[in-house]
Amino acid sequence: MDDHSGSREGALAPPFTLYELIHELRSGERPLLEFLEELEIRFAEWEPRVQAFVPEEEGFQRLQRDARLLLDRYPEPVTRPPLFGVPVGVKDIFHVAGIPTHAGSRLPAEMFQGPEAAVVTALKKAGALVLGKTVTTEFAYFAPGPTRNPHHLDHTPGGSSSGSAAAVAAGLCPLALGTQTIGSIVRPAAFCGVVGFKPSYDRISREGVIPLSPSLDHVGFFTPEVTGAHRAAALICAEWQPAQGESAPALGVPHGPYLERASEEGLAHFHDVCDRLAQAGVVVKPVPAMPDFSEIVARHNCLMSAEAASVHEVWFARFDHLYHAKTAALLTKGEMAPAAAVQAAREGRARLRQELMNLMDEHQIDLWIAPSAPGPAPSGLESTGDPIMNLPWTQSGLPAVNVPAGTNEAGLPLGVQLVGRWYEDEALLQWTERIESAIREG
Repeated sequence: MDDHSGSREGALAPPFTLYELIHELRSGERPLLEFLEELEIRFAEWEPRVQAFVPEEEGFQRLQRDARLLLDRYPEPVTRPPLFGVPVGVKDIFHVAGIPTHAGSRLPAEMFQGPEAAVVTALKKAGALVLGKTVTTEFAYFAPGPTRNPHHLDHTPGGSSSGSAAAVAAGLCPLALGTQTIGSIVRPAAFCGVVGFKPSYDRISREGVIPLSPSLDHVGFFTPEVTGAHRAAALICAEWQPAQGESAPALGVPHGPYLERASEEGLAHFHDVCDRLAQAGVVVKPVPAMPDFSEIVARHNCLMSAEAASVHEVWFARFDHLYHAKTAALLTKGEMAPAAAVQAAREGRARLRQELMNLMDEHQIDLWIAPSAPGPAPSGLESTGDPIMNLPWTQSGLPAVNVPAGTNEAGLPLGVQLVGRWYEDEALLQWTERIESAIREG
């Protein structure tokens, strides 16, 4: 799809941060029902352009009913739960009570129904309101849905959590759930210019979520800013403990074949960000890493395809004609994967994690820093872009967060990802908050 002068949306910033909205809705400074009326107006303006949500008849009527019940239950601000009235987008592979799950596919919706996802229930208990289901690629793989990049409608928003990233970027909600099996949170977050947080593997429950590859699937979310992501993570990540310490992190740049997969534009921008951080007093050092990157990629693809084939075995046998060609090719490949290779790939996750952690100890770094994607969002909607820059951090299960880091000359967002230690998500987000402003400059 070619660029058109009329499709450029220019600089785009969500009208509220999650942190601000939490305070304003809980205190009553921003009355909930009035806020939802304003949101409906914005939704009517932006949703037809970006198509971030699965269409739902009378969705705002449902939202208003839920909001009134919430107000009746918590009339006094002092009693209100932490996410009181916050509208949340939910990727359409999460089950939500009363809303069908389609998983971005043409298969009958009744095939997928089940108990509400544990993380959705947790958000509701915290006072959040489900704004609606956000568009996903088919079964969270590569076949794209209709969603467009809010910064430039002729460019992909990324995948597979395309709708969630675009919804937050367009200011339709300040919090949206997604999943990542290769790069489906960090990459669309970078393309859409928002924060995307992929916690350590299984730190947020996968219960009630249609899987793609259970050994690799991560549940995470999108927000406009890191402070809001920190607040949300503390509510839905298991056994959250506030991080201690005030020092700035030392950052490691993973030199080698991995970093070489970034585009010329993406790599130049990444080095600019690293220089900016160094000028702000942050320690940034090169660390030779992942010399076997091609083997890491092959291992990931083998495991993902085999597990996806197992998940879809019954559905694919019955409805293969309704699957997109990209998804069908993945499942067919997975059916032929040798069992020994799959087991070796599964065991390789912990080995990679330990190798990366050992390098962090050896070089005395607190976080890895890397490009969130090879470059800006590609033109066209046929592809969701390359997730290669996210793959090793997903395979290892280490926590990662995309931080928006400016735009290119065409106005398309670029981002960098910071990666922390295994199950030290608290420290990752605390450190990211401290250096977010230096990353965003420029």
